[in-house]
Parts: sequence; C-alpha cells; structure tokens
Amino acid sequence: MAEQKPPPQFPSDLGRRAANLPGASRPEGLPGTSEGRRLIVGREIYLAGEITACDTLVVEGQVEATLQESHRIEIAETGFFKGTVDIAVAEIKGRFEGELTARERLIIRKTGRVSGKVEYAEVEIERGGELHGTVKVIPAPESENSDRPGGDDDSKITR
Repeated sequence: MAEQKPPPQFPSDLGRRAANLPGASRPEGLPGTSEGRRLIVGREIYLAGEITACDTLVVEGQVEATLQESHRIEIAETGFFKGTVDIAVAEIKGRFEGELTARERLIIRKTGRVSGKVEYAEVEIERGGELHGTVKVIPAPESENSDRPGGDDDSKITR
C-alpha cells in the first residue's frame, strides 16, 4: 500500500509578500511605490470593457474599452487601443482608434498612429508619427493657453 504524503506547507505570510520583479507593479502603500494604481496589459493579452480609477494604463497588447477617471495612458509600439479615452496625458507609440481627449498633453511618438476624434490641450508629434481624423484644441488646465488662436476650431488633419 502506498504511503500518503502530507500536503506541502507554505509560509503564512505568502499572500502578503510583494514580488521584487523588474517592471512589476507593487500594491499601493508599500515602501518604494510612488506610481500609484498602474495597470499593464501585456503583449498577446486582449482586454475589453471599462477601465476606471487607474493612475496609469500601459497597453502592450490589445484593449477595446472606455477609459476614464485616470491620469495617463501609454500605448507601447506593440499596443493597440480602440475605444474612448478621457485622460490627462496620452503617450502613443503604437495605435489608437476612437475618441481621445488629452486634457493636458498628447504625445505621438515616431511609431505612433492616432485616428478618430481627437481633442488635446497640447500636442507633440515626432517625425513619422501620424494623426488622422477630427482634431480640436481645448483650453489647457488653469486656462494657461485659453487665448491661443484656433482654440475652438474643429479641423480635419491628416499627417
């Protein structure tokens, strides 16, 4: 007759430990964390739905969603976001399709492709970056750029 082995014993604090992996996010409130709430959608991951109250969303895979009540979105070269975003800062290295409102700043890197209805307070487009669709300049927070000409004009831009 075979002997039964006892179940393995795990340390009692295993669930409370934070892995110290490069690039891994840590739970809020641990020493050495200043990033806050950060969601990373990795390569080859598909996420659909609504995302709220996320300080930073990093898209390396594919996301079809509505993003609001957040501060920053970063779309990596491998990333694709389709949907609606209302954000303070957007940095696009991959592809974005849909409605994008960048209340503070929109940064399109040389590999970035943005198409749809786009509103921004400030924009930076590197050589090679693309912006297609309906574009509107909105007043920057604290009305620092409210006297800029063209602040209320809608225009079609293809670059």
